[in-house]
Amino acid sequence: MPKIDVLQEAKSLFIELLQSQTNASPVDLQEEIVISRPLSAAEAIGDTGRDDFPILRGKEVLMQAVYRGAIGQAFSAAKGDFHGTLGHVLKLPLDRNFERAVFIATMNAVLRYLGKIEKTVHCKDDGPKRCAACLAEWIAGQGSDMIGLVGLQPALLEALVKTLGSERVMTSDLAEAGMVRCDVKVLDGMDSSEIFERCQLVLMTGSTLVNGTINDLMENAIGHETRVVFYGTTIAGTAYLIGLERWCACSM
Repeated sequence: MPKIDVLQEAKSLFIELLQSQTNASPVDLQEEIVISRPLSAAEAIGDTGRDDFPILRGKEVLMQAVYRGAIGQAFSAAKGDFHGTLGHVLKLPLDRNFERAVFIATMNAVLRYLGKIEKTVHCKDDGPKRCAACLAEWIAGQGSDMIGLVGLQPALLEALVKTLGSERVMTSDLAEAGMVRCDVKVLDGMDSSEIFERCQLVLMTGSTLVNGTINDLMENAIGHETRVVFYGTTIAGTAYLIGLERWCACSM
């Protein structure tokens, strides 16, 4: 089986889409300025009423790109600012977290501007709580005996456990491996093979696109014929371009 490269495939399709535009295209690689910066926790998710989100603990930031007023975002563990044109972004190497986050946030912003995608801005304040309630309702109708959560989003894990019971939920994470959350042991995010072996459905954070783990994870999913549904805003553009299943109930 050929090696999977999800982000490179998305980039190629994104460039093809831009090149297919006419000379009267609203997208200008040379003139339009793209600004990408990390948001503060308050800007990113507001007051959620809980303190266990990774962004609140300084473990990740939400990068934001703006293209002609359209906003795209991407979660990343790498911080930094980027100012440049869309053309500059397309030339960035994609071998480090920061450059991947800038590219993904920018791609999401441009596709949002072009009307190709929506829900590219993370929910705030009571949004994560509403999202968890929507997930509980959605997951109850999926008919899976075991559900995996790749990327520990605490509100979503809590909703899964309340709906299914801790014995029917598995989770993995890069930062919290070995911990126990909601009576579920957190597996190492670098080796989630057990989750794909045992779970019929896996919810996966779009952050895997930024941190570089998505390719191995998708190969695991394909090998075990596991259904993968991505959650969050980071994956918005890539999901549209290459046809990935995405669930994001309360983003804007």
